[in-house]
Amino acid sequence: MAGRIRRSDIDELRSRISIVDVVGDHVTLKSAGVGSMKGLCPFHDERSPSFHVRPAVGRYHCFGCGEDGDAFQFVMAMDHTSFQETVERFASQLGYTLHYEDGKPQEETSGRLRLLEASRAAETYFQEQLTTPAAALGQRFLGERGFDLAAAERFGVGFAPQSFEALKQHLRGRGFTEAELLGAGLLSEGQRGSYDRFRGRLMWPIRDVAGATVGFGARRLSDDDKGPKYLNSPETPIFRKSQVLYGLDLAKRDIARGHEAVVVEGYTDVMACHLAGVTTAVATCGTAFGIDHIKVLRRVLGDVSTTDTRSLGRVIFTFDPDEAGQQAAVRTFAEEQRFAAQTFVAVPPEGLDPCDLRLERGDDAVRRLIQQRRPLFEFMLRRIVAEHDLETVEGRVAAMRRAAPVLQSIRDRALADGYVRTVAGWLGVSPDDVRQAVRQAGPLPRPESQGGAGATRQGQPGAQPPVPTHPPADVALRQLERDPASRLERDAMAALLQQPAVIGRDLAVRGATAYVANPSLAVVRDGILTSLDAIEASDFSERVAAAVPTELVPLVRTLAMSPIPAKDVTRYVRGVVGGLIDRDILRQKADLMSRLQRMIGADPEATKRLREQLVELDRERNALRAE
Repeated sequence: MAGRIRRSDIDELRSRISIVDVVGDHVTLKSAGVGSMKGLCPFHDERSPSFHVRPAVGRYHCFGCGEDGDAFQFVMAMDHTSFQETVERFASQLGYTLHYEDGKPQEETSGRLRLLEASRAAETYFQEQLTTPAAALGQRFLGERGFDLAAAERFGVGFAPQSFEALKQHLRGRGFTEAELLGAGLLSEGQRGSYDRFRGRLMWPIRDVAGATVGFGARRLSDDDKGPKYLNSPETPIFRKSQVLYGLDLAKRDIARGHEAVVVEGYTDVMACHLAGVTTAVATCGTAFGIDHIKVLRRVLGDVSTTDTRSLGRVIFTFDPDEAGQQAAVRTFAEEQRFAAQTFVAVPPEGLDPCDLRLERGDDAVRRLIQQRRPLFEFMLRRIVAEHDLETVEGRVAAMRRAAPVLQSIRDRALADGYVRTVAGWLGVSPDDVRQAVRQAGPLPRPESQGGAGATRQGQPGAQPPVPTHPPADVALRQLERDPASRLERDAMAALLQQPAVIGRDLAVRGATAYVANPSLAVVRDGILTSLDAIEASDFSERVAAAVPTELVPLVRTLAMSPIPAKDVTRYVRGVVGGLIDRDILRQKADLMSRLQRMIGADPEATKRLREQLVELDRERNALRAE
């Protein structure tokens, strides 16, 4: 029986891991109040951020879909790794030596970690080969496109030798099995066995958003190579080309910081843009820009819907002016409504792609290309008009009707009206005619299974009500918003779960014994009370979660992640728990007063005791309010 990782090692790793850094590789996080950060949830599509991270307790929680966990669970969910693999990956990253109960590692359950290690080893091998005489063609290719070896090193570019077994033998010598190399897409299977998939080609490592090498893009160098111009890794357990953007690992921080992304068409275009100072450039990997790419990019952009178009992010696409580029633009526009961000097109002059533009006209020309972008809807309007014969009435009317849904999609109303007049001028018709066509037009066709931001842009003419793509989560918590008394109970339980040590043991004990009317919150209160011996523990809320019935664990975790709406944490949490206690004292006083009214003249001794209890409650209430 294979051994398990020691619990002490897991706890030690958990204490060393920054959940903000782990989640930040996938989600742009912003401050959301004291001790909390938020961003767009990576587990479901949403327009407004409901995904919260609390660094102090090392947990995340989505108030939209209910996903919840720690850094280990986040990586397991994002990368589909087993718990064992995830712990081993973190240990490798931190240089921490793990210990196993029987002295040896447990068998892997998915093999994903080994595939990643094989891909990383292959990347290193290809990079080493680029400096050898055999890679002269690859060196010349790079040089002719303005890239030196330093640029190649920056982007991890390498060379695959013209051999059917060079990589295979190299990696087999480093302990990888043939099955692992096939699984990573590094080998292909033939009638005579396996052989190197990439031979005599320039190699670009394709990395996921966290920087792990998951595949390769290989460029043909010789006319003798009868394969495709670009040969990419096949679909594997670690590589899904529809979900990966080349260069995103390098560009993600600048994309998040500037709320701008530039989407180009090839690996060399990404290199050229970055070297020219456009460090937000990314590219697809042998497939059209699609829905999954949008989901990935929106999370990094922090792409949140808002009626203030000035605060929206920007996504800039570069398309070749040829027919293929035009068709790519049309496909992109069909999905454009999935973005809340503003979308633009940058068309290179004279059909030059960014790589050629940099080579012929320098870095500044690449920067100007991006700066001189045009709105994607303008690009589409010009294309629509150009497709019609404006010399005929029929052609002008057809162009106007086709342009109307595009005009309707423009979020800025003043800008939309300006383009109405512009289109009217192009067509030689009255602006009122175009406005009438816009009013009569339905919204742009909505992509199937729409879950992204653009289905209903706020402030957009003709926007339709959003259609929820996920059932409501945390219903119990939202129900508590409606009643002030329940809100107080909810806020007090959240404060006790998140800041029990700040509240102090005496006040926490009193708060955890106060009356709570809401049945679910009353159970949470009881869980807090039974866990107060661990009031100083960093995982206090998890101990409470372990104490309550299973069906209420999500409520505990939701309360434990709720943002604290105050800058002065101590004053707020003590105040809200004090408010619950004050209400409880008032309830007890009312009960005593009622009993006292019923006992007048009946039992002098009992009446005296009740009066003493009332005095004691007043003393407690005054002391509470004086704190």
